[in-house]
Amino acid sequence: MISIDGVAKLKRGELKEFLDQRVDCYNRPGFIGLDPISIPHRFTVKEDIEIAGFLAATIAWGNRVAILRSASHMMDIMGNTPYDFVINHRDEDLRGIEGCIHRTFNAEDFIYFIEALKYIYLEKGGMEAVFARYQTDDSLQPAIHEFGKTFFELPHNPRTRRHLSDPFKGSAAKRINMYLRWMIRNDNRGVDFGIWKTIPPSILSCPIDIHSGNVARKLGLLKRKQNDSKAVIELDTYLRSLDKQDPVKYDFALFGLGVFEKF
Repeated sequence: MISIDGVAKLKRGELKEFLDQRVDCYNRPGFIGLDPISIPHRFTVKEDIEIAGFLAATIAWGNRVAILRSASHMMDIMGNTPYDFVINHRDEDLRGIEGCIHRTFNAEDFIYFIEALKYIYLEKGGMEAVFARYQTDDSLQPAIHEFGKTFFELPHNPRTRRHLSDPFKGSAAKRINMYLRWMIRNDNRGVDFGIWKTIPPSILSCPIDIHSGNVARKLGLLKRKQNDSKAVIELDTYLRSLDKQDPVKYDFALFGLGVFEKF
């Protein structure tokens, strides 16, 4: 196994071998426990997984213990039947939602997300259908933009828009890219779900946060200093040269190296 010492000097083929080793290490169910993906893993029905995953990914910033606590609270509010709640809730069910849900994501935001998800499922064919409709041959970033437009077609407080990033406005859209990895990748390793069959994993983009971005720069995969939409495109280009069919598997390596190995 290639040691972490001297990684910066590795040739391209050796770097791929190093990253593949780290993917194999961290792409395992044992690492699910303290990750937001553990929230949708509580469910087995496709729509429950989609909704639980989307809400957990939406608030996935800050302390991971706090994220899981807040996401669990949302599931409790929904009676741990997220799809049924979204589709069949009544006004009185929403009136009991109050206060802070997670940091700046408050009750008003959560209520709008519930109503918008109902609209997506009843009027637009569901979440997968919207993303699949707007995918291109090599990217899901236009689909993220169009999903956001669809999601906010109902009357809403403009401040709620901050919780759904738009790559067309320069954002790296880390949380929604992470969510799409969960839904689309399927390598039978027990982590990602792979329940969206109409979108190929080859067009996924790697979620970039402070950990994965810093590791990517130290490894020479990324030169751009800002974690923004241009950095996503740059990192995508490199990772797709390593694995054209499943480039986002390297998210496991970059995140694991940053969080667990302090690379």
